Amino acid sequence: MSAATPLRLTMSWLKDRYAQGDLSPETIAEEIVRRSTADAEKNIWIAPPSMDRIRPYLERLRSMDPKDAPLWGIPFAVKDNIDVAGLPTTAACSAYAYEPEGHATVVERLVAAGAFPVGKTNLDQFATGLVGTRSPYGETHNALRPELISGGSSSGSAVAVARGQAAFALGTDTAGSGRVPAALNGLYGWKPSVGAWPTKGVVPACASLDCVTAFAHELEDMLLVDAAVRGVDADDAWSKSVPRSPVELPSRLLVPEGPLTFYGPYAAEYEAAWEAAVAKLETLGVPMERVDVELFKQAASILYGGPWVAERWAGLGSFLEANPGAAFPVTEAILRSGASGAYDAASVFTATHRLQAMKLEAKKLLAGGVLAMPTCGGTWTREQVRNDPIATNSLMGLYTNHCNLLDLCAVAVPSGAAAPALPFGITLFACAGGEGLLESVVRRWAQPAPTTLVAVCGLHMRGLPLEKQMREHRARFVREDRTAAKYRMYKLPTTPAKPGLVKTPQGGASLRLEVWEMPLETFGAFVAGIPAPLGIGKVELQDGTEVAGFVCESFAAQGADDITAQGGWR
Repeated sequence: MSAATPLRLTMSWLKDRYAQGDLSPETIAEEIVRRSTADAEKNIWIAPPSMDRIRPYLERLRSMDPKDAPLWGIPFAVKDNIDVAGLPTTAACSAYAYEPEGHATVVERLVAAGAFPVGKTNLDQFATGLVGTRSPYGETHNALRPELISGGSSSGSAVAVARGQAAFALGTDTAGSGRVPAALNGLYGWKPSVGAWPTKGVVPACASLDCVTAFAHELEDMLLVDAAVRGVDADDAWSKSVPRSPVELPSRLLVPEGPLTFYGPYAAEYEAAWEAAVAKLETLGVPMERVDVELFKQAASILYGGPWVAERWAGLGSFLEANPGAAFPVTEAILRSGASGAYDAASVFTATHRLQAMKLEAKKLLAGGVLAMPTCGGTWTREQVRNDPIATNSLMGLYTNHCNLLDLCAVAVPSGAAAPALPFGITLFACAGGEGLLESVVRRWAQPAPTTLVAVCGLHMRGLPLEKQMREHRARFVREDRTAAKYRMYKLPTTPAKPGLVKTPQGGASLRLEVWEMPLETFGAFVAGIPAPLGIGKVELQDGTEVAGFVCESFAAQGADDITAQGGWR
């Protein structure tokens, strides 16, 4: 890897280097070719980057004014079920391959904006899978942990971005394929409203649900792609006008009530990461509600347990019948389930009418709001998926399958790590056209207000009566800790009784407390509401650091019960 070129390619970095004249599209293309060659064993590409394929686009850039081309010189990868002129479209099945007459609409619009495609990426064959292992071109390795799955079906697209072989990549999403790989590789995944991005030139999985999506490291990059490709294509039967909502905070943030299901070898770590994500969501300044998500579970279940499997067969059945054995075995088994005869015409209408009622219910529930869920409830090793390909794949769609059926837009958002080199992510959902609501939440999530740590040692601790004040001021619990061995604690004669923490020059002890994080914009109001003799001062912790925290004026200790020996208020 070039020392001057970071692994994390972003549009802002590339544009800055181009403007300064110390980088050109040719040199970044050469670096991408080098990286893809070095990563060949990761099975990222079906048509890998090569200078011969890229050069015509680079020559075209010379006649374009960067000021008139918002994506000038930006390299992108394309999932190999999306047409790129001059390259075969395989959908990860060589017997299916065809030479497209031109670009898919989304690719054409991106090239017109100055971006250039570098190659075609690997995928779960016919976009049927969420694991990234269902391809005769090899199992795509996770970008960070090669023994783990990369997620599918847009596996190669996500890993190409994560491994620095594209600034952004196009995927597709029917059941979660534009979101699951984002979460498993530490990226953003943008899934627009159904029909907002044209699907002309895309091999259909379920044509009525399919969306083209984008993977990137930064929100701004996805928004630039959205601006370039969004809009009706008069030659696309599924294309429609879906105006974006204004960029404003939603009226509510919704999160599932009750425990969620987590799975796989890191289930406990994923559950803890989700709890941390919910705590962070509570600090964003948007009222939060816990809601029953049974509706979304029911919608998710009918994607493969209803007649939509027959739609997949309608698109690919004639090819499979004419080419027995050409498809990946597990893929063909899934597709053939749509031809089982289990769904007659009446069952199709029954399911469609049921779904229509669900859409209405979802629209009412999400009106003006944004729903947050884990993107995935866990992950698997590639070996585990090989040993149980159906059940492992099915669980990966637990929190994704409902989205397109219910006509929602979504964005997968990185949310730290569940364990070392194990990214975790959440997905935000809104009603069709609600991308502006999603953008506003992501901006606040990615750039939260400045905060301060606050040490609490009494009724404001978790589970005690004044914890609600911490939540009202958008604080989140960080950790349990202890003071330096310099404090004494007194039970103050108040109603209800409260502790008074007093620093003493000698005879002190180390006392248990909790450390929270609170936005500075709410900290002042919180401090103003604290009654004397308590106040906020500097509390020294056992590691010698000082944080803001509850302290007590020393005069209040006179006549109060000394409870230092208890080790803390609890």
